[in-house]
Amino acid sequence: MLDFISDKKQILIAINAEKIINRNPKLETIINNNIGYADGIGAVKALKKKGARNAIKIPGCEVWLDIIKKFENEKTFYFLGSSNEVIENTIEKLKIEFPNINILNFRNGFLKEGEKEILIKDLKETQPDIVFVAQGTPRQEYLMEELLKEHPALYMGLGGSFDVYTGNVKRAPKVFIKFGLEWLYRLLLQPTRIKRQIVLIKFFFKLHFGKL
Repeated sequence: MLDFISDKKQILIAINAEKIINRNPKLETIINNNIGYADGIGAVKALKKKGARNAIKIPGCEVWLDIIKKFENEKTFYFLGSSNEVIENTIEKLKIEFPNINILNFRNGFLKEGEKEILIKDLKETQPDIVFVAQGTPRQEYLMEELLKEHPALYMGLGGSFDVYTGNVKRAPKVFIKFGLEWLYRLLLQPTRIKRQIVLIKFFFKLHFGKL
């Protein structure tokens, strides 16, 4: 995958059960015009049911760091997302973990009126090769689509990955990850997510009966 994206100027988009079952036409168009990858056990099972036997889960919260590790010495980076505190801590930690990383700029993910134009101007001036955007779906995908038209680069949506990276949000223990139960761990920590998890039940029901 890392070799495949090395020269791409598109958007990397994580696909999970929620994205599949919610059927957002605008988001579907963006995904189909770019590069989707299975970041969830539901997406993996759907791919296998469609014949992609070798489909595997590719955790976005890990892959962005793999991308930095591979291209640290040859590409430039731009970071957008989360709060000021989290993005600043993210950049500080990245500079320690990847001492050769060339970060052209960064900012929080809350764009006030007129700031999107400032962001676009900065991207055009700095010309980063890779832009990471952590805002949550579908807002980050909509923004990346706009930015891609203004400044061609490799974009990747990261959701809450900066929070996980800096330790503000704990990722599920390895045993949950191994058995595809990260959703259960998040539910145990945040019972208010139950409405979102009902979507998973609907997804697997449709998948089982060939309704997707």
